[in-house]
Amino acid sequence: MFFDSPTQIPDIAKKTNFSIFAIDPAEARKVLEKKYKSAALFLSPDEKTNKISIDMVRDFTALTGSRDTVDRFFVVLHAETLNQHAQNAFLKNLEEPKPHHHFVLVTPTPSALLPTILSRAQVFYLKESNSLTKPVAANDKIKDLAKRLITANTTELIDLANELSKKKDNPREYALEVVGTAIEILYKSYFATNQQKFLKKLPNLLTLYDNLSKNGHVKLHIVADML
Repeated sequence: MFFDSPTQIPDIAKKTNFSIFAIDPAEARKVLEKKYKSAALFLSPDEKTNKISIDMVRDFTALTGSRDTVDRFFVVLHAETLNQHAQNAFLKNLEEPKPHHHFVLVTPTPSALLPTILSRAQVFYLKESNSLTKPVAANDKIKDLAKRLITANTTELIDLANELSKKKDNPREYALEVVGTAIEILYKSYFATNQQKFLKKLPNLLTLYDNLSKNGHVKLHIVADML
């Protein structure tokens, strides 16, 4: 999804329990602080390591223990600096979000986040930034598989489903990365050309991503959701 101005971030965040914004973190912080003041809590990378550790995440999410009856915003700036363990720790707090709690991740590169994070969030790209014109961050192998997924006919889709499901290590996570990259390619292609054809397969890919993130069968859902 797209938004037109950083000033829209506070209102978008308020309408979701978990959102990701592809934007300069400094811009997001400025508008959230202005609109929600002390109701917005921020987590930034450690100045020495330039990383957000699992301990930092645990300390930050411990603040969600209060029984708030008003909106509170838990904002992670430069979310791409969360390592895998830190992202998984953050993810645990999203299983049963409280009604008044809004989790916001801000990063110029959402593709750097785990597929399990992306599948639970609404991702918003700023039209005025260059986030949609940057090359896809995935490696060449993932990009090739994603393009095959987008263009595959029935026979090719079955072959691809077999290939992805037979991966030895974490086939579901691997398939999620491929599907997420395919979604990113289509969004960026549409933004660059404004041609509706790039949106035709998005509903299927989004359904597939959602089903795989819920531990759905890799081969079954690739075939069923994409046909």
